[in-house]
Amino acid sequence: MNKPVRQLALSDEILMRVEKPARYIGGEYNSVWKDSAKVDVRFAFCFPDVYEIGMSHLGIQILYDMLNAMEDVWCERVYSPWTDLDAILRREQIPLFALESQEPVKIFDFLGITLQYEMCYTNILQVLDLSQIPLYAQDRAEDCPIVIGGGPCAYNPEPLAAFFDLFYIGEGETQYRNLIDLYKTCRAERLGRKEFLRRAARLPGIYAPGFYEVSYKEDGTIASFRPIEEGIPDKVRKEIVTDLSDTYYPRRPIVPFMKVTQDRVVLEIQRGCIRGCRFCQAGQVYRPVRERSLETLQELALEMLQNTGHEEISLSSLSSSDYSRLPELVSFLMETCSRNHINISLPSLRIDAFSLDVMGKVQDVKKSSLTFAPEAGSQRLRNVINKGLTEEVILQGAAQAFAGGWTRVKLYFMLGLPTETEEDIRGIAELSNHIAATFFETVPKDKRTNGKVQIVASTSFFVPKPFTPFQWASQCTREEFLEKAYFTRKAISEQLNQKSIKYNWHEADASVMEGILARGDRRLGQVIRKVYEKGCFYDAWGEYYQNERWLEAIEECGLSVDFYAHRERPLDEILPWDFIDCGVTKEYLIQEWEKARREEPSDNCKVRCQNCGVASFGTGICREPRVTKSPCPSKEGMPARSEEGTVYGPEEESARSEEKTCQAGTGEERT
Repeated sequence: MNKPVRQLALSDEILMRVEKPARYIGGEYNSVWKDSAKVDVRFAFCFPDVYEIGMSHLGIQILYDMLNAMEDVWCERVYSPWTDLDAILRREQIPLFALESQEPVKIFDFLGITLQYEMCYTNILQVLDLSQIPLYAQDRAEDCPIVIGGGPCAYNPEPLAAFFDLFYIGEGETQYRNLIDLYKTCRAERLGRKEFLRRAARLPGIYAPGFYEVSYKEDGTIASFRPIEEGIPDKVRKEIVTDLSDTYYPRRPIVPFMKVTQDRVVLEIQRGCIRGCRFCQAGQVYRPVRERSLETLQELALEMLQNTGHEEISLSSLSSSDYSRLPELVSFLMETCSRNHINISLPSLRIDAFSLDVMGKVQDVKKSSLTFAPEAGSQRLRNVINKGLTEEVILQGAAQAFAGGWTRVKLYFMLGLPTETEEDIRGIAELSNHIAATFFETVPKDKRTNGKVQIVASTSFFVPKPFTPFQWASQCTREEFLEKAYFTRKAISEQLNQKSIKYNWHEADASVMEGILARGDRRLGQVIRKVYEKGCFYDAWGEYYQNERWLEAIEECGLSVDFYAHRERPLDEILPWDFIDCGVTKEYLIQEWEKARREEPSDNCKVRCQNCGVASFGTGICREPRVTKSPCPSKEGMPARSEEGTVYGPEEESARSEEKTCQAGTGEERT
């Protein structure tokens, strides 16, 4: 329906004083307006970071579309105000507001907050504080919104347990309708906030932390974690979508007034990853792999391009090369997009002949850089992390790329991986040098239009994450990380082609703190509160991160960095997230942890089922026939997998991890 003239929450005088007013005015093309008097439930969905980042997040776009498709619900958006507006809102006591209606968040029924990155945790308190909602769930009155969190960090929600009424574990498309109906019933019967939360805790995928208690041993480890009332489940099992071709997807994405991080149509082609990299949380918790049908993707692409006017479309996946209909999809997009002068972005592709041919066609004028993500410098360490990528394959891909006209290659590695040695680190420099040498061996002098090749080697620091085989591993100290980075830089400076190699590394302090929050327990909630009270938020932004304040808060709370970050956990220790069932069994993770110690790789899911446990969901790749030495146990009532079918070769992968994801790829994206 037509949007009426709205009264903006901010005056013209305030909007003229902030850096980017378009962040706060709403009303963008395809945003949804409803009459608040004609809906039963109002839902504010928040990305706790600046508008440009939040607007690029596909998950919120999907849930925004889904909730607004419900006639009785109006979903609006909220983002963290940038520091300039934050100061104004506090000084003038203006409550934080939703973009669509410009009305205060505190009057809504629900405040949903997506948990994408641990270093955004202080921004969550910023949003609650500016919304004039009590920070602690136990202090909220009946008229306060129900605060619910979801997303990848919800797979260990314990550091945030005190601040949330509920957490949604898994993919959001399945249970929100039931949760909203329950809320409406409880409100109609005047049952009160606590009774609603009690009943919500019994819904699949919903965790209500107020109904669980934790006790600790003298050494600080967890002694027990249990529900405090009968009928509250001991375990919370994740929710997943079983049919991606028959679920919600935004056919009319919001078009922002300003440039955002991903200013394009995003086409999610599949969920999950077959590769099993042992450091990658996304590769484990989003199992099993489920594909969208080619026909659905073709229809979505055409509609979204038509409904937005965007001039670029990007494929979204943890490993796009593993999508079974990729050649047909790319051919369709190339024909459609070239006709309409639309660019195609193809991240997460392995560097092989097919990918390079496609990239050559979509970048026929200007060939941007290609990305390889070996993650480790030596084959030994790549076996440890189950990367499934050999130096031979990397060099073959580089040679093909150089022959095709590319002269810039990005390489992504991690430092501080379990069992890492100086020889492994030196391998980063040597591999970079070999790739540079491959350029000079492949491209004749008279064909080197730019004169030389540029290799950009970047290292991030390993952060152990829940529900990965490395969840028990110790993390390096800040000093150890920096020593490894300096050693890498020195090793690169000793290479024959060192002038062609540029080296960058990530922040060490923030990586250690990310590790603390990723594997922390409930006691870290008081640390987050103290850090926020010391003036910290936007910790995900390097210029605002203040490590000394975090260390002060940890000490003031009587807690230890060493305990949370730098010790290896015994396999029998109760972990803060053990009450969550993500489908992947602890037995499988232990098996992979032990194989890592033996430097043994595992086959990917298309080659052989590893019995990880997600076959219990009865969907996706777990139902497909393949060659396997030991058939995966069948779900009750579901036929066991056939041992006949397509033989999938052990194709090598160029996937990489960026904090929360395990994406592989070509192109400039590293999202």
